Amino acid sequence: MNLVVASPTGMCFGVRRATRQLEGALSEYGSIFALGSPIHNPQEVERLVGMGLEVVEDISQIPESSVAFIRAHGVSRAELEKAERKCRVVVDGTCPYVRNVQRKAERLEEEGYKVVIVGDSDHPEVRGILGHVGSGAVVINGEDEVKPEERRSKIGILCQTTQREETLALVASKFIINTDEVRVYNTVCEAAIESQSSIKRLAASVDGIVIIGGRNSANTRELVKISESLGVPAMWIEKSEELNRGWLRERRTIGVAAGGSTPDWLLKKIVSKLKRL
Repeated sequence: MNLVVASPTGMCFGVRRATRQLEGALSEYGSIFALGSPIHNPQEVERLVGMGLEVVEDISQIPESSVAFIRAHGVSRAELEKAERKCRVVVDGTCPYVRNVQRKAERLEEEGYKVVIVGDSDHPEVRGILGHVGSGAVVINGEDEVKPEERRSKIGILCQTTQREETLALVASKFIINTDEVRVYNTVCEAAIESQSSIKRLAASVDGIVIIGGRNSANTRELVKISESLGVPAMWIEKSEELNRGWLRERRTIGVAAGGSTPDWLLKKIVSKLKRL
């Protein structure tokens, strides 16, 4: 079995930055409450919990005068303000790329555009972006959800940072019909573009791809979709114990790729196990 590792792959800039901030804060304060899972990788969260992290789903669960951590996905403006009022310290790990989307959404609304976010409405990043604009903003998951017969005045489109540029382009092209003015911001993260490009290159030279990432990781899901759309079978795993030896034996050349929330130590561990096999 030949093994080829995608390049670049694994932890993206925003998640790496947030993880380092969190590690530093844990060393300084000892105990920190994260508003939502700080990283979409269960193994890395488990490591951080061992350092003193506690994950909560609502600000009401954070004790008064505690230290709070805002994950890379960001939060709504209201949630951030609540955290700042309640906690003695708020460590803001919001990814700069996500912050850019939040600001662009605010600007579009201020200038009279109906804000359209291309992405998954259940994703924390998208929920956070929605929390920076009014109730008139909408989330579109794909071009099939655009109704061309509706007449519109001004539409401002941006997208979740882990989306594919092709999806953004298709949605924008559908909105052009029956719309007086369309403004589009390409807010796909550069790291996501590079990771998606790397798996396309990898797919051209392998019989199957092992893709490592949390089941709740949107960017990992996109890598799986890309691989399968190119006709290359993908095995999506979170940890080395999930490797299917039967699946591996059927292939001579195996690719390895990892989502943007996959830590380096986990990627190396799984690559090492594959080499032993």
